[in-house]
Parts: sequence; C-alpha cells; structure tokens
Amino acid sequence: MFSIRLSGARRAALAGTAVLASVLALPGAHAAGFPDHPIRLIVPQSAGSGGDVVVRLLGDKMGSALGASVVVENKPGANGIVAMSYVAKSPADGYTLLLAGVSQMSFNPKLYKNLPYDADKDYTYVAPVVDTPFVLVAGKNTPYKTLPQLIAAAKAAPNAITFASAGAGNSTHLSTELIASGAGIKLKHIPYKGSGPALNAVMGGQVDLMTSVLGSALPQIRAGNVVPLAVLADQRANDLPTVPTLKESGLDVPPMPGWFAIVGPAGMDQAVVRKLNGAVQAAIADPAINKKLKDLYFVPLQGSAEEMRARADQDARFWGEFIAKNGIQVD
Repeated sequence: MFSIRLSGARRAALAGTAVLASVLALPGAHAAGFPDHPIRLIVPQSAGSGGDVVVRLLGDKMGSALGASVVVENKPGANGIVAMSYVAKSPADGYTLLLAGVSQMSFNPKLYKNLPYDADKDYTYVAPVVDTPFVLVAGKNTPYKTLPQLIAAAKAAPNAITFASAGAGNSTHLSTELIASGAGIKLKHIPYKGSGPALNAVMGGQVDLMTSVLGSALPQIRAGNVVPLAVLADQRANDLPTVPTLKESGLDVPPMPGWFAIVGPAGMDQAVVRKLNGAVQAAIADPAINKKLKDLYFVPLQGSAEEMRARADQDARFWGEFIAKNGIQVD
C-alpha cells in the first residue's frame, strides 16, 4: 500500500484548505465577493428602443450600488428570441443578465410551436423594472373619433377595418386582438417590422388604427396626426385626461401588460439575486432616474424576484388561454 506521512503543519494547512473549499461551496458564499468584474446586461432590442433607454438610465446607478460597471449590450432579433437563447446558455454566475419583456417571458411560449428556450425553466428572475401603458389610436382621416364609433362600424363591416402592429405576436398585436374579442368585432391585421413603421402607416393613412405604447404615440396625438380612442390601463393617463379607459368605454377586458424585468440564466445563487435586486431597486428609486422614467411614460416597478415571476406566470396563463381560443400562431 502506498501512503504519505504528513507533518502537523501540512495537515493543518490541508484541513484549512478543505474548510475554505466547503465554505465557498455553500449557497451564497461567493455572493460576498460578487461582483468582481463588469456585468453584461443584454437588451433584446436595438439601440434607442424603449427597453434600451430604460437600462441605460439604470446602468450607472446599478453599477454604483454593486461596485462594478454594468455594460449594456444589444442583441435584437426574432421578437427577442436571439437574446433569450443567448442568455439561457450563459453561465449562471450573475455576470450575464437580460432585460426581458412580457412578450418574451409570457407571450412567446404560447405563440411559437418550436421556441428554442423554455421561459419556465431556463431563467432566474431577478427584479421587475418598469411597466408601460398602451393607447388605441386611429388615423386622423378615419371617421373614428371614439371607441363606440369604431365598434359600430366594425360590426357593420367585419374585417373591413385594418389595424397595424409591430409584428405578429407583439404586444401591439395581441392588445388589439383583445379589444376586438371583447367587443365582438373582426378587424384585419397588418403586421409591420417595428412600432415606428406601424405608427407611420396609421399616420399616412395606409392602415386605420393601432394600439401603441403611450410614450411613442403621445407626440403624434399632440400633433394631431392620430386620434386617441381609449387607454389600455386601469386609469386614465395624466397626459390624456379626456381619453377614457377601455372599461369606461364599455369593454370589460384586463389592462395590457407592458412590463420589463431583469432575468438571468437558470440556477443563479439566490444571494446574488438579492444583491442584484437591491441594486435595481436602488436605481429605480433614485429621484432623478424615477422622474426621467415617468417623463418617458414608463411606470417604475418595485418588488422581489418572486413577485415578478408570479406576475409573469399570471400573464402567461391569461394570454395563453386567449391565444389558444383565438387561434393566434406565429411560425
């Protein structure tokens, strides 16, 4: 038998190394030194988009709270699928994060038959970030100045009225389908590659109407280029006090979710998650950042990772049933 005799000092040194290794293996042990190099925050949209603007507002403050820089990286494409797939395959060490929207986490799994990621299993929720209200607008040259007028016209001529969206399965698509379903009408969908081209089509008269993020539509509403018909929220928008909500217009449908949340790969250390959540919440609570977000018509969200997952699950259940019932599918 082969054996090695160790001195007392050597045995003590090895014992100390074993204890250190066991401590580092404990949950949350490496969180004490986290982060020790820059964090990458992936955005599934192009530079200048709503989500991109949000994370660039938060990044410096998050970095200050964490003691490490936060580097924003854009990976647009395929309704967020490119970025989602990339982050799902990244190490679960807290250094690669993603700004995911309700479309990627709650809608896509119900819309795509062969989605290359599993929203339930491939991600760790970190923190809610913002929500955004939507508004239904019509072209200025259409005869529709109120939602009841639109509904009456659509009932008289099914599929004759067209609506634009930022793409099939996008929030701007599903929200208008929800309005049509709630009102018992049929509208013709015209998808575009992005919210900008879709809104331009409404302003140019190529399409009759669209559900848009409030922040994008408001300048055109103020300029008189589009007519607001209803706000898709629980309350009226402060900047549009005379425009009713859907419920006030007689439609008993839920508000359209427009939230963004930060997630990471599955299996992240919960102590790291809590540290990251605290940094996100500190950035959102900063008075200057909070004001800038509200000026851009984003509603800052506070809460835990668990609360954000619960909200995403609730939206997935509701919209999954709606998508299945209405036969909405994206190839």
